[in-house]
Amino acid sequence: MEFFCYHRDRPGSASLRSELLEEHWSYMDRFPGMIARGPTFDGDTPTGSVHVLDLPDPAAARAFAFDEPGYQAGAYRDVLLRRWRNDLGRTMGDFPGGRTGGNRYLVLGFGSGEPAEVAGPREELIACGPLLSDNGVAWLGTAVLLRAPDAEAARAVLTAERYDAIEVHRWRFGGRQA
Repeated sequence: MEFFCYHRDRPGSASLRSELLEEHWSYMDRFPGMIARGPTFDGDTPTGSVHVLDLPDPAAARAFAFDEPGYQAGAYRDVLLRRWRNDLGRTMGDFPGGRTGGNRYLVLGFGSGEPAEVAGPREELIACGPLLSDNGVAWLGTAVLLRAPDAEAARAVLTAERYDAIEVHRWRFGGRQA
């Protein structure tokens, strides 16, 4: 089962997250083969951490999210954890655009009812899929990681009238730096 996990930073927690960086990476090393991962930003200030991965069940996903060292230390204000489906069938490492070049974004759309399609050029999508209920049946929104010229273009991949709310966050590929 695939899961989307977004730890949102508690305001003023940047120094705590920095202190815990090696612990965070060591923890994440226990989960090889992630579909996507990386931090979100407001300007140069970190605002959260995205992890998209395959786990055995919802209990394992909750353990992944809430055992994370930053969560345990109080660095995050909340966690968005949802079942997810990898509509592109690849990892961020398979993205033809590579790790660098261009602006990268996380776009979250929250809704209900019938799933909405993602618009725009597929070659700019890094990871894309529906946010689902724990049983994987109800559509609750969409999560997209993509390369786009700006936040407005990133937001345009989700049809505004199909969502109750849309968030756009600057994002970059995560993982240990060589």
